[in-house]
Amino acid sequence: MIGEGFEELLGAARSGDASALEALYRDLAPGVLGYLRAQGAAEPEDLASDVFVGVVRGLASFRGSESDLRAWVFTIAHRRLVDERRRLGRRREAPVSPDDLPSLAGRAVGDVEEEAMAGLERDRVRRMLEGLSADQRAVVLLRILGGLSVAEVARVLGKRQGAVKMLQRRGFARLARTLSPERVG
Repeated sequence: MIGEGFEELLGAARSGDASALEALYRDLAPGVLGYLRAQGAAEPEDLASDVFVGVVRGLASFRGSESDLRAWVFTIAHRRLVDERRRLGRRREAPVSPDDLPSLAGRAVGDVEEEAMAGLERDRVRRMLEGLSADQRAVVLLRILGGLSVAEVARVLGKRQGAVKMLQRRGFARLARTLSPERVG
């Protein structure tokens, strides 16, 4: 979170100050990208870029607090995701997994164990999230990755706050059951 200097930063970003725009991007992009990835966006990086193009275009007309800005950015991300799903639903594509692509020659090799563990953890999180309904997943991700309040999530998703609370409670309960060790009866 940006904090105390938010108004000054926002004013500078509105006037096109590159360092202010970069500061907003650095603060918001990891959560937006995480949300899009966890929601199964086909091209999360491209979609996140589209989100921030929309943010820059709309920044002059934005009014509100830092919390309002965060909710506005995640609203844009959610709408872009919905648009992508509609577009892909009309045009069937067979995406290729990066694992199926030939390895790139001359590619720097990292720590294999670390990469394998990170891959296993990502797969585990993905499987857990797939166990949630689409609405539960959206609520959980916006609350955790977006850092949005219940009221802000309700605005982003176009739902009542009570519905968001129920979806959150059920989503977290399902995740807790997934995480709890198997019981020996």
